[in-house]
Amino acid sequence: MSFDYDLFVIGGGSGGVRAARVAAGETGAKVALAEEDRYGGTCVIRGCVPKKLMVFASEYSGMVEDAQAYGWDIQPGAFDWTVFKGKLHAELDRLEGVYRNILKTNGVESFDQRARLVDPHTVELADGTRKTAKHILIATGGHPVVPEFPGSDLAITSNEIFHLDKLPETMLIVGGGYIACEFAGIMNGMGVRTTQFYRGAQILRGFDDEARGLICEEMCQNGVDVHLGTNVLEMARDGDKIRVKATNGTERLFDVVMYATGRAPNADDMGLEAVGVERGRKGEIVVDEYSQTGVPSIYAIGDVTDRVNLTPVAIREGMAFVETVFKGNPTPVDHELIPTAIFTQPEMGTVGLSEEEAAEQEPIEVYATSFKPMQQSFAGRSQRVLMKLIVSKATRKVLGCHIVAPGAGEMIQLAGIAVKMGATKEDFDRTVAVHPVMAEELVTMRHPVRSA
Repeated sequence: MSFDYDLFVIGGGSGGVRAARVAAGETGAKVALAEEDRYGGTCVIRGCVPKKLMVFASEYSGMVEDAQAYGWDIQPGAFDWTVFKGKLHAELDRLEGVYRNILKTNGVESFDQRARLVDPHTVELADGTRKTAKHILIATGGHPVVPEFPGSDLAITSNEIFHLDKLPETMLIVGGGYIACEFAGIMNGMGVRTTQFYRGAQILRGFDDEARGLICEEMCQNGVDVHLGTNVLEMARDGDKIRVKATNGTERLFDVVMYATGRAPNADDMGLEAVGVERGRKGEIVVDEYSQTGVPSIYAIGDVTDRVNLTPVAIREGMAFVETVFKGNPTPVDHELIPTAIFTQPEMGTVGLSEEEAAEQEPIEVYATSFKPMQQSFAGRSQRVLMKLIVSKATRKVLGCHIVAPGAGEMIQLAGIAVKMGATKEDFDRTVAVHPVMAEELVTMRHPVRSA
């Protein structure tokens, strides 16, 4: 049977674009891609990229104070949101153009509309056109969700935060995951009086306890008003503000309320059920280690599969898909030991197991040090950093590395290579320290602080 395309990709985010580009550019496959919104997906348009630019913007307020402590005669000015926002959106437009161009130069035909499945080899575009393909790849990502409660429609999500007309004076952020914590730091740094509610006992669930404890402490020191064990009961409009009733018995007014309590896969109303593609408990598309669904011609990658929801992971899954399907080299996706950074303030970098996870698996030693870094300490700040290694007693392998410090994201990328290679504590010890830097502590910790 002859098809219109060898591959039809639904979704123009990082994963879908990479798979389309590599399949077309490196294997000569005939590829098409459909995207109903903006090219670049969550990461580029409403996620990592604009968020990191906002983190940068928010950090300058502290830098001015530090500069004064170092002898610079400079005065803090006001932050102009409209100037920043204009430049931010110009940059996102530029990046979207880059993504569109990548597809064009690799000969991928793109359709700026929604696509649904009709059968295992056919998609239907919003205008009614049908296209056939030997293989279909779903890379539709996910979206933030706000739980239902009285007044929940008054909340914004991370999608809308980049489009605020003006910076609010007061803001409530609900959630304890990395998105909530990152935006709490950002808004606080931009001069917004920021409150954070999280229903759990400590923010950043799933990460190392000691690291998340330090981050929460530092966030509070920086001026974020964090309330743990607290949730919203109801919200109502009150003039131009939002009245929030909380489970801790308080009622307060905020200009803006942002929810960052979870995301859901974009897999509804795509015709999946009729074609026989199985979906999981959260609505995600169920796939095997090769990203293949139960329908042999249909694959799915990225957040829509709800495996490890990170941009570089979606890209790796897209590459593995092309290797498997178009290069005849079956490549399962490796989700082990993925280094990641959280752009909270202070920043965190982590790879491997937390102390708690490791201790459940086998006997371990914990090497950790917490100190005031030279740059901030000289400027009179009390900010602390943490360097931590989790080591297997049996094999001496470093099972986890956790860094809470300025630049932790940059450090963890390099530490991640060593951990992925299976480096032992002695490999770290044999490495000469780079002095004076914060990261030298990773190779100078001689004695465990505790065993478990």
